[in-house]
Amino acid sequence: MPLALLALAVGAFGIGTTEFVVMGLLPGIAAEYGVSIPTAGLLVTGYALGVVVGAPLLTVLGGRVSRKRMLMLLMGLFVVGNVLSAVAPSFGLMLTGRVVASLAHGSFFGIGSVVAAELVAPDKKAGAIATMFTGLTVANIVGVPLGTFIGQAVGWRATFAVVAALGVVGLLGIARLVPAAPRPEGARLRGELKAFRNPQVLLAMAMTVLGFGGVFAAITYIAPMMTEVAGYSEGAVTWLLVLFGTGMFLGNLLGGRYADRALMPLLYVTLGGLAIVLALFTVAAHDKVLSAIAVLLVGALGFATVPPLQKRVLDQAHGAPTLASAVNIGAFNLGNALAAWLGGTVIAAGFGYTAPNWVGAILAAAALGLALWSAALERRTPAVEADAPEAVDAGARVPVHH
Repeated sequence: MPLALLALAVGAFGIGTTEFVVMGLLPGIAAEYGVSIPTAGLLVTGYALGVVVGAPLLTVLGGRVSRKRMLMLLMGLFVVGNVLSAVAPSFGLMLTGRVVASLAHGSFFGIGSVVAAELVAPDKKAGAIATMFTGLTVANIVGVPLGTFIGQAVGWRATFAVVAALGVVGLLGIARLVPAAPRPEGARLRGELKAFRNPQVLLAMAMTVLGFGGVFAAITYIAPMMTEVAGYSEGAVTWLLVLFGTGMFLGNLLGGRYADRALMPLLYVTLGGLAIVLALFTVAAHDKVLSAIAVLLVGALGFATVPPLQKRVLDQAHGAPTLASAVNIGAFNLGNALAAWLGGTVIAAGFGYTAPNWVGAILAAAALGLALWSAALERRTPAVEADAPEAVDAGARVPVHH
């Protein structure tokens, strides 16, 4: 794999840390600002919605600059948002900082996915995308637990200051390692929008919303669930997040390895398995060992869907993948926002801290249904790609380095 993928992984590490670290800090943030846990959960929802809005908006606005320069600008925006979160005197400003940082997220992973895929041979695209996303999964093994530990030992504000520093490192890595390349000729907004006429692109994005939303329904409230239901100490949340991150890392490897070989069967197995594990998590959460195993499996099965879903969008979008790729990253976070809100709703309604697991199971099962529908539709219309020659022209001049 090209060395430039390391730079993308470094940026992904910083973004992944800020996205997930807040979950282990929710109790402390809620206590300082005097808000409830479900209200503090808006920091997850707000971040996710910021990704949904920022992904297409910044991708379109950055259409006239090179992808490398755009990636650097996005990391700069990420740093600003995390600095604001670190110094915010009120919950409203804290939420604003989260949203500012989130605006960079979707475009970074969307543009980064396209850059990663273009750096390798066609039969290694999913592996290249998975390599970039390795930064996100490693963030959950190293960055998030370390950030949680810092937040519990020193204060959560110190965590966001450290995350801002990670963003600076990511920016420097991109400047040093990602090759400078002009924006591909022929890639215009009108051509990019044509990808959304393909029902397979829309179905893949819907699978993204529901599938990864199932993960976030449970994981957003992992801190209160594990301390109040499973009986873990507050300090143990750090190691449970390491376990979740380890699952994500393993799932990412699985998805990157098999998505190039058997994409749809992989989605059937992972989405079906995720629905089952989340349903069982409702009961397993009352036992320390079983709850830990469930956390690992949710991370593994959930993140194994990321490379295949991202690759499916790139494949179905044909020669105009940039906007579709960024919007699909937004779809991941739309699922996160929906699931975090639904999870907080069932908790606030008095169903307990395990209730979000049922929400996640239903979302994952719905994603599996869409995957089966997408495959059936594709069998009936096998010549979709051949019917869109104009889409190929938009990417015909994009070099592929072997």
